[in-house]
Amino acid sequence: MTEFLTAAVGLILALLGLGLVSILRGPGDADRMMAAQLIGTAGIAVLLLLGTITGVPAAIDVALILALLATFASIAFVKKGLSRLEADYAGSPEDQ
Repeated sequence: MTEFLTAAVGLILALLGLGLVSILRGPGDADRMMAAQLIGTAGIAVLLLLGTITGVPAAIDVALILALLATFASIAFVKKGLSRLEADYAGSPEDQ
């Protein structure tokens, strides 16, 4: 079972590398944020698997904290985008 979980960690790390390429080459901010969320999710999965493989419960705790922080990062990104949309709408010439 340990070999299977270790192979899963390797596969997730390979996909994480593809996510890094997507962040660097993403066409827009939303695409880059989604790639960053993918990397965060992959990091959480790797930590959970490593915590299970090694029997270190602290890795599982760190993974849960990262999941909580990723939620706040998504909320901050959406709020920033909404405020930018509101600013664009308030300054549009159609309202005048």
